[in-house]
Amino acid sequence: MPTFLGLSAITLWGGLALLGSLTTRVPAFQLLFICFSISATLMFLNRILQKRPVLKGPDMTVNQWLTGISGLFGFHFCYFMALKFAPAMQVSLIVYLWPLLLTVLVATPGQRKRALLGGMTGFIGVSLVITQNQTGAAASVISPQYLTGYALAICCALIWSFYSWSLAKNGGSADDIGWLSLAVATLSLTAHLLLEKTYLPFTQTEILGALLLGLGPVGGAFYLWDAGMKHGNRSLLAISSFAAPLITAFSLVIAGISDWSLILLTALVLVISGGLIANPPKAKLRSTNEVSSESELSQS
Repeated sequence: MPTFLGLSAITLWGGLALLGSLTTRVPAFQLLFICFSISATLMFLNRILQKRPVLKGPDMTVNQWLTGISGLFGFHFCYFMALKFAPAMQVSLIVYLWPLLLTVLVATPGQRKRALLGGMTGFIGVSLVITQNQTGAAASVISPQYLTGYALAICCALIWSFYSWSLAKNGGSADDIGWLSLAVATLSLTAHLLLEKTYLPFTQTEILGALLLGLGPVGGAFYLWDAGMKHGNRSLLAISSFAAPLITAFSLVIAGISDWSLILLTALVLVISGGLIANPPKAKLRSTNEVSSESELSQS
């Protein structure tokens, strides 16, 4: 069940672009404030339904607070800032190094080479999706003028991979995500007031979009990801994260916003192949380990 919850988070992240298209006029940090406020509200509503003390504070260490805030707020802050200094396509490509990094981090020492190979295969698939509508030159050029944006995008990849990896190490309860969301909402509001102009009033479509984002990819999904990384198959979740851009692409095709292409099918094959390489079926892996053990015994 926890693995399924983690996969559900990835699926929700895949719908981010589609839902985000409903709120394109809303400033980034203003939208982030709304989404994380909704995320925090989910915790309070859950406590009410379970008849638990609504305002009982979290039992988190300083390290858990810092890790959680740097992960949830730091990632989004660096991402939005990166988009100000570099093209979105290149930023997205660099940011999606995080599943590759996470795949290696959660792998056991004996499986890290396999995890790296699978992660690289999945990343190639993701790169095809992200660059499919770009010309060859535009997709490959790395310009010095965008170095700040590239550095911020690398920070995104590092922050989210290490945050995800730390979830299994730090423990804690699902309520922690609610309290962290409240902290991130406060920081997002501060960033909005300092860096952006407030956008009002919202249209009905924008209200719906913000609500769905807060319940889904920029809110509720973090609870699901927390459960998956703490109690699920972390290796499978890490490599499956490459599927998010594919889900995005397919959802845009279904919605009629983008066109179908052979590149999507190729990317799908690569991502699935990467998953099988990094996280092979248990029976096959067990058989391989048994053969390896027998070989070592015969040599000794």
